[in-house]
Amino acid sequence: HVQLVESGGGSVQSGGSLRLSCVMSGFTHSEYCMAWFRQAPGKEREEVAAIENRGGTTYYHASVKGRFTISRDNAQNMVYLQMNDLKPEDTAMYYCAASSVSACGLYNARTYNYWGQGTQVTVS
Repeated sequence: HVQLVESGGGSVQSGGSLRLSCVMSGFTHSEYCMAWFRQAPGKEREEVAAIENRGGTTYYHASVKGRFTISRDNAQNMVYLQMNDLKPEDTAMYYCAASSVSACGLYNARTYNYWGQGTQVTVS
């Protein structure tokens, strides 16, 4: 069955870095657009980064551009989110997601078919 399993979250001080990882299994992930979303308490889930199926083009929310980097290794079944210069407003649960949409980009959560359980990031 389909599984997306995130790891790498934690608590860091402002200006610090974290690297989130997502293991993909149970579907032909190399045909899917992959993304990272986040959701803070009381807020809607928002897409922070996306990457096309072959790892070419990437897309970033304006609030993280220049600080976060999304990447993928289809051979290793992995998607990553490198987060640098973290700010308190980055505090949220972070989710890995997969979409079969033909054109990858920044979309709302309804576009995505599969989700992980999330990993918490806290910046103080």
